[in-house]
This record gives sequence, C-alpha cells and structure tokens, in this order.
Amino acid sequence: MLNEAPSTITDAGWNFNNTYTRLPQSFYTRLDPVPVREPRMVFFNPTLAESLGLQQEALKGELGISVFGGNRIPKGAEPIAQAYAGHQFGYFTMLGDGRAILLGEQLTPEGQRYDLQLKGSGQTPFSRRGDGRAALAPMLREAIISEAMAALGVPTTRSLAVVATGEQVVRETMLPGAILTRVAASHIRVGTFEYVATWGKPEDLKALVDYTIERHYPELVNMDKPYPAFLKAVMERQAALIAQWQSIGFIHGVMNTDNMAISGETIDYGPCAFMDTYDPATVFSSIDVKGRYAYGNQPVMAQWNLARFTETILPLLHSDSKKALELGKEAVDDFSELFQNQWLIAMKAKLGLFTEEADDRTFIEDLLNWMHRNQADFTHTFRTLSGEGLPEGVLYQETGFQDWYARWQARLKRQPQSRDEVFDWMRRHNPFVIPRNYKVEKALEAAVQQGDFSVMYKLIDALKAPYLESLETKSYALLPESTGIPYKTFCGT
Repeated sequence: MLNEAPSTITDAGWNFNNTYTRLPQSFYTRLDPVPVREPRMVFFNPTLAESLGLQQEALKGELGISVFGGNRIPKGAEPIAQAYAGHQFGYFTMLGDGRAILLGEQLTPEGQRYDLQLKGSGQTPFSRRGDGRAALAPMLREAIISEAMAALGVPTTRSLAVVATGEQVVRETMLPGAILTRVAASHIRVGTFEYVATWGKPEDLKALVDYTIERHYPELVNMDKPYPAFLKAVMERQAALIAQWQSIGFIHGVMNTDNMAISGETIDYGPCAFMDTYDPATVFSSIDVKGRYAYGNQPVMAQWNLARFTETILPLLHSDSKKALELGKEAVDDFSELFQNQWLIAMKAKLGLFTEEADDRTFIEDLLNWMHRNQADFTHTFRTLSGEGLPEGVLYQETGFQDWYARWQARLKRQPQSRDEVFDWMRRHNPFVIPRNYKVEKALEAAVQQGDFSVMYKLIDALKAPYLESLETKSYALLPESTGIPYKTFCGT
C-alpha cells in the first residue's frame, strides 16, 4: 500500500557498511524514501548487480522492484538525504538531495565500497518546493549514457535499475515517473565541501577532508602534508576525466559544482549528449543559453569549479593564510597544464602517435580545425582514420585534408611501431559505436510513448563493446540525417 512504512529485507546479498553516517549529523538527514503506488522494473543491470555481490536472480523480481522503487529498505541500509551546496551557472546556493536518498554503502566481495542511491525517491528537507520525483525519460537517459560511458572506459557512476513508479510527475506536461538506482564510488561533491565550508564548523571541514582522503585517496593518509597532496590529487583526477570527455566528444551539459564528484567520476547525466559534427561551441542543454558549458569550455569550467573547491580547504593547506592562498593558487594554475598533458595523451592515442615530436599539439589541432571548417563528424572521422587506408568519400578529397593526411603518414613512418600496431591501437581508442543522439531519442520515445523498452535494451547491448566493429552494431554507427534543427536536451527530471 502507498502509505505503508518500508519493511526490511534480509537476503539478496546486501553487504552494507555505512561510513558517511558517522560524519557530523549536519551533513545529512536520516530519511526513508517515499513509497510509490505501482512500481515496475523497466531496466535492470544484472552484470553490475553481480559485481556488487548482489544476487541478480533475487533482484529481478518483486524483491528488487520493492527495493528499487523505495517501498522496502534492505537489511543494513541507513537511508539518508545528503546536504550540499553548489554554484549553479556561477551562482552559489544551498542544495542537497532534493529528490534522492542514499540507501547506504555496499561492500563488494573484493572489498570495494559503492554508494547505492535512489534518484526520484520523494521529497526531502532539501526539495525546495520540488516534488522529489523524477520523470521516466531522464532516468532512462542516465541509464543509457552512464552504461555507455563505463563501456568506453570513462570513470562514471553506474545505473543498476530503473523502476517506473506508476505515478505521474508534473513538469511542462504530465509525465510518467521513475526512480533510478545509481551506483557511485561516493556522492561527495565539490558542493559538499562548499556546504561544510560555508555552514559547518572548522572541525567539520577537517572531518570531511580526512574522510574523503581515507575513502578515495588512501595513499595520502600517512603523508606529512596530506592536504596539499589531496588537492593536487583531485586536480589530477579531474584533468584526466575531462580529457577523456573531450577525446570522445562527450558534453556534460550542466557542470555545476554540485555535479563534480571528488572521486573523479562522471556524475549526473541530465542534459548530456555526444557531439556529432565537430564544433567547440556545441551546446545541447536548453538552459545553457550562453554556452557556459559548451564542449570547448569544459576544461575551463572544470578549472573554475576546482578553484571553488580549493577555496573551501584553504584553512587546511597551511596555518598561514597567505601561504595557504599561494598553495591554492599554484594548484589551480597547474590544472591547465595537467589537462593539456592528459588531452595530448588521449588525442595522440586516437591518431596512433607513440613518440613525441615538438609540433604534436599543433598537428592534432590542425586536424580538428579542418574538421570544424568542413563540418566533419567527430567520432566517424577518427574511426575512419583507424581503417588503415585513405578514407573514402568526397569530404576526404578536400585539399586541406589531403595535405594533413600526407603529414600524418610521414609522421607515422618516423616512429618504430608497425602499421598493424598503430591501427590496432587506434581502434582501441576510437569507438565505432557511441550513443548517437538520434538513437537515444528513438529509444526513449519507444519506451515512454509506446511502452516498448526493447529498443532501449538493443541500444544498450550495442554500446557494451563500443570499440568493436560488427554487423550487429553497424546500424548504430550510422550518422544522423541532417534536419537543420539544432539538437536540444532538457534536464526534465
């Protein structure tokens, strides 16, 4: 029944070992998810469940539906809504889990720790007049894209299940509701630090930093100066993450500080999408009217977010405030070089460049500039270059490309690797299949409008091995037909 208190489940492989609830009480509110009327499983990830030590057969049926729908609480769970703040499009505000409940931390058979969170699980003290619910389409989008990112080798939160609630949510129109079960290394964000630094006590900030180091950067625990090392390590992980985004044409869409995970994972797949035609100014999010989070701005905005993070931990960097500021500024300034180095590594791999030459960066940028001028598809161009021979098609007969291609062939001859090694390496770093926007939209339309989830499942299956070319996945690699209408995404949760 809708108003029944959640009951307790004792099996299915739950192995909760909750540590976040040992932090100061102000960091969270203990709260159960709000039960829903008619939960129905529409997506389940058995492989992920098994890796978490969960019994997939037990969770495919009513047992899983009741938990992932928020109607029952697993044994050992300690449901909480986490408090955090954030800069949203540059403006600071108090936030928190307004539509999410963290069930607890599942320990895998290998001893790894993962948050299990229900997204769309009802109102919390942080809902800010919202209904605390989520719509079906955005939850399915997150399931598709997050699983695609995992298959592409990008650090990311994962999607364990999506349950349709049998209830409607009011957005611009009435939409079917859903709850996503998200799996994350943790949900500690830049915004978590902003919240504690703004409203917490000095000892609260130290407790959060020490906890985060122990959980995500344990190699720093016994260092003489762990806090500056922690700041540097966070910078390095974020630089590597954003470089991976750029290398596959991924656009997050809403890089607010509350959507930057300290673990270095990609989190929150709201208005995200993959770029087709290469253009650094590409924006998909309907609310990003000024292009703050455009593809080409993502490295800059990551650095801006990390500057906000640095500000929160200044008191721990050094007892002298002036020295602390110098250390913080140095770390933020270093981010640009960290990113550029990671970007160069990723892009050289896409072009089969194993050795270093002085003009490598310019050489890569020359190709990107040609792609921009000629409206070439980002993913398709790099994958086509991985085919060993001169690419076919009118586009590649253009003089600018022919000149660049000749330079590339000469560059490859100057390194010791064989052509087989080069092109094998390229095919490992240039996906054949990505979640093309038009394919994602077709899957969501079939699921939401027609109740047909088979299109989504087939798409997810095709995305499981993105670097392998096969007859089964060939149709998913086809370029979209030009409509002349810019593609737009919406948060819509």
